[in-house]
Amino acid sequence: MSKNLVIIPTFNEIENIDKMVRTVFSLPRNFDVLIVDDGSPDGTAAHVKKLQSEFGGKLHLEERTGKLGLGTAYIHGFKWALAQHYDFIFEMDCDFSHNPADLVRLLEACESGADVAVGSRYVKGGNVRNWDMKRILLSYFASWYVRLVLWIPVKDTTAGFKCYKRKVLESLELDNIKFMGYAFQIEMKYRAYKKGFKIVEVPITFIDRVLGVSKMSTKIFKEAFLGVLKMRFSI
Repeated sequence: MSKNLVIIPTFNEIENIDKMVRTVFSLPRNFDVLIVDDGSPDGTAAHVKKLQSEFGGKLHLEERTGKLGLGTAYIHGFKWALAQHYDFIFEMDCDFSHNPADLVRLLEACESGADVAVGSRYVKGGNVRNWDMKRILLSYFASWYVRLVLWIPVKDTTAGFKCYKRKVLESLELDNIKFMGYAFQIEMKYRAYKKGFKIVEVPITFIDRVLGVSKMSTKIFKEAFLGVLKMRFSI
């Protein structure tokens, strides 16, 4: 058993799941993987079960009924990881918008003193590919707005590619996390910052998904916009 766990929420990721699992297990550092699947009708979970026969105790699957949301999937995974005594716990998308090779760099950042390592598009060396200008500007100004309201020293406040030290998740009172959509990523960083944990941004290149369907929507951005105001006065 590795001390490092990568949590990957899935819903209809049959086109990506096999390559993703194999890529993570081929990295020069050892990682276990937990797939949290929300009842994908395309057979994602069934394929993970086939892969488990090949990869044994390194690959884990938690199945949930219905599409319950990104935040709840990660909370479920965090609690599972803590119960299994992992030291470094990662968040990552299944669609290859996050480069699995960057898991090593996030891990090294936490091993070198960070409590939370964020894969960042908006620090020097970070980049975005395959986005149109509208989406680039929307994401950039969303992060600017979050920093303005919350006074948090993180440039990519909406990033969803992260590594946490175990002690961070133990201290955040996971049952009290209020937002379960896009604002979930902001709230986790803000709560870690308010607890005094050291957050380090690691530059990454974010590549929009090639296979499958994006889960992003205007509704998600609206939730984040209003959620930041609520966070400012409630946390």
